[in-house]
Amino acid sequence: MSIVECVDIKKTYDQGKVEVEALRGVSLSIDTGGFMALAGPSGSGKTTMLNIMGGLDSPDSGSVVVDEHHYDQMNQSELASLRLHKVGFVFQAYNLIPVLSALENVEFVMLLQGVPQAERRERAETILNDVGLKGMYDRRPAELSGGQQQRVAVARAIVSNPAIVLADEPTANLDSKTGQGLLEMMREMNEKRSVTFVFSTHDQMVMDYARRLVQLRDGLIVDDRVKET
Repeated sequence: MSIVECVDIKKTYDQGKVEVEALRGVSLSIDTGGFMALAGPSGSGKTTMLNIMGGLDSPDSGSVVVDEHHYDQMNQSELASLRLHKVGFVFQAYNLIPVLSALENVEFVMLLQGVPQAERRERAETILNDVGLKGMYDRRPAELSGGQQQRVAVARAIVSNPAIVLADEPTANLDSKTGQGLLEMMREMNEKRSVTFVFSTHDQMVMDYARRLVQLRDGLIVDDRVKET
């Protein structure tokens, strides 16, 4: 069953007097429980595609459906609600709230969702244990390593059971050993919790871990393959 359906997505940006075609007609279907990488060099359109799937940006033309929600039929308030409840985000720069502890950062999305405090606490502690941060609940981001901060970000993204998690260059600021540990943890979350992950990356290690690899170049898909397991 598909969790994401993108059909003929086109997007052009104005950069001064120059128009840049970021996406030139990309169609993509992503199955529930997938572990997929959008790969390509800078300017290939992978981050634009990820942002459009997450409702952070809108296409000039084409259609996006996530978990049976048609983006072109939704207003900004409805899109914001969908992002809150259906889409988890993991960013290259972690985007944690500096004044909050690891536990509070993970709880934050559930707080916005109106989840009761006791349930928030229990779910946040469980997911932090699952990502290898047991005993670090009270540490603020500045007291954590880069890899630990990204694990908090992943925990925050998946704790509310979203339909899909979109991870933009999640290993870019990590050394290879830390990045490998993070990818193994996310693949375990994919298998254990059936979380659907989509990465944008130019990191070969992320491509190696992905079960499906979609290659973009100049705003077009040039290769799409599912690896044998």
